[in-house]
Amino acid sequence: MVDPAIDIDVDLDVQEILLAASQHDIPQLRRLIRGNETSGNPANVKDPETGYSPLHAAIAACEPDEEEEEEEHEPPVNGGAPNGVEPENKQATEHESMIRSGVQTVKFLLQEGAIWNDLDLNNETPGCIARRLGFTELYEMIVDAGVRAELLLNRLDGYEQLSDDEDEMEEDEEQQRGGSGAAQTAEAEAVPELVDAAAASSTAPAAAAAEPHVTNSRYLNSDLTFQNDRLLDQDQNGVMMAWESDIMARSAKKLLPTPGLRVLNVGHGMGIVDGFLHEQSPASHHIIEAHPEVVAEMKRKGWHEKPGVTIHEGRWQDIVPGLVAQGEMFDAIYYDTFAESYADFREFFTEQVIGLLDQEGKWSFFNGMGADRQISYDVYQKVAEMDLFEAGFDVEWEEINVPKLEGEWNGVRRPYWMIDDYRLPLCKYMD
Repeated sequence: MVDPAIDIDVDLDVQEILLAASQHDIPQLRRLIRGNETSGNPANVKDPETGYSPLHAAIAACEPDEEEEEEEHEPPVNGGAPNGVEPENKQATEHESMIRSGVQTVKFLLQEGAIWNDLDLNNETPGCIARRLGFTELYEMIVDAGVRAELLLNRLDGYEQLSDDEDEMEEDEEQQRGGSGAAQTAEAEAVPELVDAAAASSTAPAAAAAEPHVTNSRYLNSDLTFQNDRLLDQDQNGVMMAWESDIMARSAKKLLPTPGLRVLNVGHGMGIVDGFLHEQSPASHHIIEAHPEVVAEMKRKGWHEKPGVTIHEGRWQDIVPGLVAQGEMFDAIYYDTFAESYADFREFFTEQVIGLLDQEGKWSFFNGMGADRQISYDVYQKVAEMDLFEAGFDVEWEEINVPKLEGEWNGVRRPYWMIDDYRLPLCKYMD
């Protein structure tokens, strides 16, 4: 039987840490965190009523008090300055001081291992709160912390960490790829995955853990549903949806600005981008598609009979080496696969593009990484940009406004796009 007194002590410890974080009391935080001998990292304790972590508390405490704001804007009595009134800029100065102390507290907590994308009970990360309240410096600090964490975890992906077959299978199941990106909750779910169109919410509620994992092998073996405005897998994940058409049209025109170029598209789906690419009159148009039902639908629609089109049936990991061996070169490449991890994507552009893309060529990809929330999207733009630079590519981003999509998600397991603007990438070799 658990001693109630122990629970009380633990709750008091948690509340002390959260109070010190909200007061930006770094010496007290240092004492409480480093002197805490309980299991787990005390920098990541949670308030049971709000779900706040110390990072949440430190950032939320920077919000000006509503009563103080009202008093600040009250007109002076009889048109004159009330007795005891402080200089007009005192409120602003105090708030600036609060932000500065908040910045130092957030910096300390991150150094102590606070989780950048932990969720409170309102489904907000600390960065979400900073962005909502307009605290740009605090928001950028959390974004940078996310970038550091994701770069580290992505690098660790390259090491052999597990030898047991069962553990390897569990690891593979965790490499989700839903509709845009999946920054995950807490440490066990910390790496957003690159996704083509279905969502594994980057910070999904705990209940989502019971839902089927979105894996490449599960997708390739699933029955698909083709509708006019969407392509769904057997779990009702959106593989591709018609609302992406404007993005695809713009991508095709940037990749193929003139007729007579050679293009490769990896991932056909509904054929949206391939339709726009073909309208640009390429000299040759290669398409790699892994799902047998999509291939059958392509042939039903006559894609194999279109001039210049070559369909490659299978995963790009199996097809691309053969294209390289045959000396196939392209002026443009587009990448839009489904249920693959960011590690797969990174392998594609670090190991394969160089063998396929002409020196003057350009390539792009469906940029849905982390698009279930703005902070995840911002983090993974920076991560991708750094990895692309390391691989020898410059990237330009064009922002495209995405219309409100509330009605688009009816019948889809969960939304994979929840932000206002799409950032279209255009990559080329560095000069």
